[in-house]
Amino acid sequence: MGINLQKGQRVDLTKGNAGLNRIKVGLGWDPVGQEKSGGFLGGLFSNRNSGSGKNIDCDASVLMLQNDKVLAGDDVIYFGKLTSNCGAVQHSGDNLTGDGDGDDEVITIELSSVPAQYNKLAFVVNIYDAAGRNQHFGMIQNAYIRVFDDRTGNELIRYNLTDNYSNLTTLICGELYRHNNEWKFAAVGTGTNDVKLGDVVRRYQ
Repeated sequence: MGINLQKGQRVDLTKGNAGLNRIKVGLGWDPVGQEKSGGFLGGLFSNRNSGSGKNIDCDASVLMLQNDKVLAGDDVIYFGKLTSNCGAVQHSGDNLTGDGDGDDEVITIELSSVPAQYNKLAFVVNIYDAAGRNQHFGMIQNAYIRVFDDRTGNELIRYNLTDNYSNLTTLICGELYRHNNEWKFAAVGTGTNDVKLGDVVRRYQ
């Protein structure tokens, strides 16, 4: 059974999980006032929001950090760059509708293939053209990030993002990071007013 985390908590991922290597990360959400139709993660996707009458297009990305910093553009994995140069991080691509049960988008990570210079992977989601569309994460409910074993499908970690994110346009959802040759997961859940992916990346430079 997976571990449910609260904001700010950290947990061992690989310690005690012998042989764990290939994992998947999925995120889920609902527009306010709608039934659950799926999840969110990893790319550009959209759902109908009954309040705004417009699609909410979300860009989800993985930032590959060296000493907690993004040192190259190629270290940002998103809908426009689906695979890291090392091949360890693979983005499943755009989901433009958000339809279907479960995770809308999934990012697959082969932990043993992440080069040693990368100490952390940060998972970030921002709303496309949030200012122009007058949209924010207060229009989203039931958001979560989860980690599961690619071999078995067993969920290892789940973090439900339950804070009030009204008027915020970016969520730094969680981080995978190395610690004493093991991998851990941190439940971050920080909202910001960044409106573009580049703005988020600058936070890590």
